[in-house]
Amino acid sequence: MTPEIRTTENNSKSLKDFIRLPSKIHAQHKNWLPPLYADEEMFFDPKRNKAFGYCETILAVAYIHHEPRGRIMGIIHREYNQQHNEKSARFGFFDCFDEPAVAEALLDFIKAWATDHGMDSINGPYGFSDRDPQGFLIEGFDDPPLIDTNCNLPYMPGFLEKDRFVKFVDCLTYRFDLNLVLPEVYNRTSQRVENSHRYELLEFTSRKTLLPYIVPVLRLTNETYSHLYGFYPLSEAEMHDLYKRYSAVLNPEYVKIISCNGEIVAYVVGVANMSEGFRKARGRLFPFGWYHILRSIKTATQLNLMLGAVSRDQQGLGLEVWMGLKMLESAKKAGIETIETHLILETNARMRAVFERLNVPVVKRFRVFRKSLV
Repeated sequence: MTPEIRTTENNSKSLKDFIRLPSKIHAQHKNWLPPLYADEEMFFDPKRNKAFGYCETILAVAYIHHEPRGRIMGIIHREYNQQHNEKSARFGFFDCFDEPAVAEALLDFIKAWATDHGMDSINGPYGFSDRDPQGFLIEGFDDPPLIDTNCNLPYMPGFLEKDRFVKFVDCLTYRFDLNLVLPEVYNRTSQRVENSHRYELLEFTSRKTLLPYIVPVLRLTNETYSHLYGFYPLSEAEMHDLYKRYSAVLNPEYVKIISCNGEIVAYVVGVANMSEGFRKARGRLFPFGWYHILRSIKTATQLNLMLGAVSRDQQGLGLEVWMGLKMLESAKKAGIETIETHLILETNARMRAVFERLNVPVVKRFRVFRKSLV
C-alpha cells in the first residue's frame, strides 16, 4: 500500500505522532536513547526554537491505514547557503520501520519539496546546525550510545544508498581509558605552556563562577568553527539558550578555559555520560525521570567531551595538551574510567592526530549523505 504523507503544519496530531513515533520504532532496540519529550516539544516549536526564524522547514509523517510508520524533516538554511554559495537542502530526524515503501515515500517527498524551493542538492541526516544530531550511525551499533547523536537502526543507511545517496562526510568518536600511558612529551608540553606565564588556566567549582565565561567561550566557538561543514554561528540569545539547556547537567569541574591577557583563547567542556539515566527516564522528567538522570551523572564512569576550541592563532602551541591533562586529573578524582570524544569530522586532521598518535580507536562512525537534485 502506498503510504500517505501528512505534514505537521496546523496539525497537532501529526506533530505528536512525529515526536512520539521513534519510541515505537525503537521499542526493541536495546541501544536506543529516548529523548526528553519536553525538550522535543520545545525543539520542534517555531515559537520557542529560534532556528525556525531563519530556516525554511517542513515536518512530515508517513501513514499506512492511519498508523504512523515513518517521519522526516526538511530544512533550508538560507543564510548558510548564501555564505557558502550553495543551494542545498537538508533532511533530518528521518526514521521509520524497516519498510522500504515508507522510506522511499518520505525521501521522494522531501526531495520534491527541496526541488520546489530551488535547491540543487540535499544532505543529511543533518539539523539546523552541527549542534543537532548529524549523520547515520554506520559503525559501532553495539557500542553504548551518546546523547544528542543518532541511534538509528542498521537498515536506515541502506534506504539512502538504495536511493543513490552517496557519502558526503563521516564523523567519528574516539574513546580511551584513563589508565592510558601518555608519552612523556605530553607532560613536557604542558609544563612548557604553564611555565611560559603567558596563559592562565581557569578551573571552576560552581556554575555561578562559570556563568560570566559562557558568552566569551561560545564566541570563540563561532570564530574557530566557521570553516567546518554545517556550522552556523550562534547569536548571543542562542548562546544563553544553549547554556540553559545543559546547565542542569553541567559539572563546572569538567570545564577548562585558558586565557591570554584577559582574552579567552581555548576551552574544553566535558559532561558525565547520562545515557543510562535517559534510558530509565523513558523520555519523561516526571515523576522520576529527573532522579534517574541525576543519579546517572553522579555514578557515571565515562566522561563525554562535549565541546572544545583553540583560537586559530594559538593552535599547535600545546594549549589543548595542558587542558587535556587537567581534565584527566579532574576525571580521575571523580572516579571516571573512560573518556569518549564528541563527533569529530574525518577532515579535521589536527584533532584526529591527537588521538591517533596514542593509538586510540574509533568507536563510532556517523555518515552524512548527499544527493544531487539536478
